[in-house]
Amino acid sequence: MSTPQYPSWPPEEPEQRPTLPEAPQQQYPTLPEVPQPPPPYPPPGYPPPYPGYPGYAAYPAYAPPRPTNGMAVASLVLGIIWIYWLGSILALVFGYVARNQIRQRGEQGDGMAVAGIVLGWVGVGVLLTILVIAGVGTGFRYR
Repeated sequence: MSTPQYPSWPPEEPEQRPTLPEAPQQQYPTLPEVPQPPPPYPPPGYPPPYPGYPGYAAYPAYAPPRPTNGMAVASLVLGIIWIYWLGSILALVFGYVARNQIRQRGEQGDGMAVAGIVLGWVGVGVLLTILVIAGVGTGFRYR
């Protein structure tokens, strides 16, 4: 038996490969120029303000609260307490003085002054009713 003879590797001669024929160079038609769309975002920086939006008006300033008249408070308190009907008479005096001051100075408390005046007159009415009933009960008569 003999040993087979194999060709040596790498071959001493390079193998000739078949070459393809050169493709003819063809000119393709160019497309017409297409306008490019604008960029999706504006360039960096602050954009100009939108026209037609005037903005918001400033909030109005609040005026400080007006003070409450002290005579009106005193009139209401004395009208409620009565203090043997002396408080009713003082409630009437303080109430009328307070209403006059409120009109002149532009203060608050007119409702309290009116309530003191009403309670003062109620107290005077109760006092007069008690005096009349006490006078009738003693048998006092005009002759």
